[in-house]
Amino acid sequence: MSQIATMSDILAIEKVPLSERKLPASTLEMLRRGSELAPDNIALSFFLQGGDYANAVHYTFRELLGRIHQTANLLHDLGIGETDVVSLILPNLPQTHFLLWGGEAAGIVNPINPLLEAEQYASIMNAAGTKLLATLAPFPRVDIWQKVDAIRREVPSLKMILQVDLGQYLGGLKKIAVRLLTLGGSGRERNRPQEIYDFDRLLDQYPADRLVSKRKIAPTDLASCFHTGGTTGTPKLARHTHFNEVFDAWSAALNLELNGSKNLFCGLPLFHVNGAFVTGLIPWSKGARVIMGTPQGYRGDGVMKNFWKIVEHYRIHFFSGVPTVYSTLLDIPVGGHDISSLEFALCGAAPLPVEVLQEFETRTGLTILEGYGLTEGTCVNCVNPPAGERRVGSIGFRLPYQEMKTVRLDGQGGYERDCDTDEIGLVIIRGPNVFAGYKDEHHNHDAWIDTADGRGPWLNTGDLGRRDAEGYFWLTGRRKEIIIRGGHNIDPQLIEGALHQHPAVALAAAVGRPDPRVGEVPVAYVELKADRNITPEELIVFSRKHIEERAAIPRDIRIIPRMPQTAVGKIFKPALRQREIEEVYREEVRHIKGVAAVVVTVCPDRIHGLTARIEVTLVPGAQQPAVVQKIAHVLGKYTVHYQAEFR
Repeated sequence: MSQIATMSDILAIEKVPLSERKLPASTLEMLRRGSELAPDNIALSFFLQGGDYANAVHYTFRELLGRIHQTANLLHDLGIGETDVVSLILPNLPQTHFLLWGGEAAGIVNPINPLLEAEQYASIMNAAGTKLLATLAPFPRVDIWQKVDAIRREVPSLKMILQVDLGQYLGGLKKIAVRLLTLGGSGRERNRPQEIYDFDRLLDQYPADRLVSKRKIAPTDLASCFHTGGTTGTPKLARHTHFNEVFDAWSAALNLELNGSKNLFCGLPLFHVNGAFVTGLIPWSKGARVIMGTPQGYRGDGVMKNFWKIVEHYRIHFFSGVPTVYSTLLDIPVGGHDISSLEFALCGAAPLPVEVLQEFETRTGLTILEGYGLTEGTCVNCVNPPAGERRVGSIGFRLPYQEMKTVRLDGQGGYERDCDTDEIGLVIIRGPNVFAGYKDEHHNHDAWIDTADGRGPWLNTGDLGRRDAEGYFWLTGRRKEIIIRGGHNIDPQLIEGALHQHPAVALAAAVGRPDPRVGEVPVAYVELKADRNITPEELIVFSRKHIEERAAIPRDIRIIPRMPQTAVGKIFKPALRQREIEEVYREEVRHIKGVAAVVVTVCPDRIHGLTARIEVTLVPGAQQPAVVQKIAHVLGKYTVHYQAEFR
């Protein structure tokens, strides 16, 4: 069973000093220890298409560790040293894992979201100082190579490119057809700025049982730079040490009963810490098996449609997802499929609506554990205990050996005091999993809070929350104003910066609008310059041309006569966000049978952050209990707390 059920269990674990736990010095050592538990057990299974899930490629732990060694040795032979950066622009493939962990054994890994635009590739690689890039070879209807090829002259530090051939997972005529379609498109033209190599053809030339470099990796050595806020023009690169990653994996695993008999499904992208650690390093450190479904993960063709079949076929015990995964699965009947192997599922990245959680659990019998994590906190920072009480809506307990609390700041943004029980404040964390800072020192200025306790600074998470009497944490809002669309972070400045380029726009502000499927969608408010006239439709067309990140294109643009402002002249975004919540809740309730009229007012709340106060006028003869039930159903799809009053 899990070691953690209550806060008392966490405190008991912490009675043993962390230094006596004898944790591995590096991620490579952690993976080696995991592989030695059962070297011939299957560690990784990969299938290319959701509709052909039974046709998989398998790697034992011995083979997985061997591929990681070979990758590190290949990178070393190409001149990658411990301070050199290897960027990865790859979908979910076995090779992506080889390069992640082999790259950390040779140098510093920098995973990049393949869905970003070409200029964003260049921006992140230039910020990282990329020496070698691993990416896809040309493949039909996949534009990754085309985007890379368009910008590789714009990255002066880039010396080499390793290409991974997706076509190797095809069989028969399909493989031949792809080879013919991509013939001559590998990028090996003359006068190109980098040498290009075939990753898989080179790999078998290198030893699989050791590091040729004989590198002794120190816990403080940098392992990776994961980008966060990747939809902005100035990406933040969060630097992880090897011990950051080792500790986070070890401490998070204390909540999970993982061993060689457990199977986890990986559907989240490996450029994100959740995919890399929760369905990678953590299970492999315990000898558990990972099933990786398609290069696109949950987005892959046929994955969601066949998800319950996949669970039944591979006897999946755990999986991790964002709220959109669970809301989508509600439309996929379990039918007669045997999903009894499932023990629980993890949800993070964005709040999960209570209605979605409860309906999902009712249909499947599966418990969803909500958690919380930041790239700057390596990955996992807080989670509901599988062995204890799961409190719906909370993010659970902090990890053992990682400190976490809420504080109040003074007028200058400095530490004032710790919050009382259930008092909302700024969430801060400190511990071995807190990152080594952003690569660009400029980004570190507001990252830390000094509480003057003499034990070092705390990470400013930018999130608001409270801690209850039993130690559970609850998020109530975000100081960062990030819009989270289906687990994807969108910086409002990306939208606002584009709209401010239009000559008719005086002020622009982007906020998240509640959405039952993806959590939030971006909308923008615009105040026009005097004597200028333009329609919202024209501004949306303009934004499509000037916003590189597709997910950031506003769903709607609202032109208003005057932007709400604070006393010092700053745009007051909470008023705009409250307006969106009010409109969504009003429209949802207005269409319920038996409702004659509805008034919604959103206001701050000491416990919940925000509360929507709903005044409902019933149609004469309408039954209030039935209306109450319907309101609970439709508003349960959202995360903002509400109170309903009836007339």
